[in-house]
Amino acid sequence: MTQRSIDINCDVGEADDVAGMAVEAEMFRFISSANIACGGHAGNRSSMERCVTAALAHGVAIGAHPSYPDRTNFGRVAMNMSVAELDTLIARQIEDMDHMVTRLGGSLRHVKPHGALYHRVMRDSELARRFAQTVGNVAPDVMLVGMAGAPALEIWRDMGWRVAAEAFADRRYEPDGSLRDRRFDGAVIHQPEEAAAQALSIVRDRSVVSADGGVLSIDADTICIHSDSPNANEIARHVCMVLSLSGMTVQAPMRDGPS
Repeated sequence: MTQRSIDINCDVGEADDVAGMAVEAEMFRFISSANIACGGHAGNRSSMERCVTAALAHGVAIGAHPSYPDRTNFGRVAMNMSVAELDTLIARQIEDMDHMVTRLGGSLRHVKPHGALYHRVMRDSELARRFAQTVGNVAPDVMLVGMAGAPALEIWRDMGWRVAAEAFADRRYEPDGSLRDRRFDGAVIHQPEEAAAQALSIVRDRSVVSADGGVLSIDADTICIHSDSPNANEIARHVCMVLSLSGMTVQAPMRDGPS
């Protein structure tokens, strides 16, 4: 069956300067889901309130984006924490976001881990289970978002969670299906046209061209765009435009799916 709708999600609430905040504000015009930083790698009560307010104004689904408490490295370096410490950290960030959303009249729709935590959760089966259990203790009705093809997604489905499989418009893929490390040239796609073409390939053809020119199969429910990438606004605009012109409806996943 031909896919007729797709979610576009974006990591927001990470800017700490006027220019960055302006970029984030513009992104809400082109996305259907927002992953809002909630105090780990970035974010505070002010930024959370700003992003939740914008999401509600634009009809964008709201998600928590918990991470390691490492602002120096933007949450992109794994930290050595005990299981209990990590559980408490994740729960506190999600609770803070849930309380903010509820106070402003919305509801928390999904949770997506950030950065190094994301990649660890995707490949570590035990951590994936614990992450889901921790989320369930504070926000049992949300959807979990993770990388398409990662072991974590099947683990979460087996646990009874609704899951959204994520692919990336603005990141290069390695031949094994992982994302190219940001330390390497070409890891981030800067050109809006190229990012839009990759998004369209993912949605329409269920495939993506890897860094070595090979073709990878990929099955995604949501396409991610990073608000801190160069040309983020133009990338989001192009992705939204190209997908819409191809006949896709850009919308957040329904509450009863995917699963």
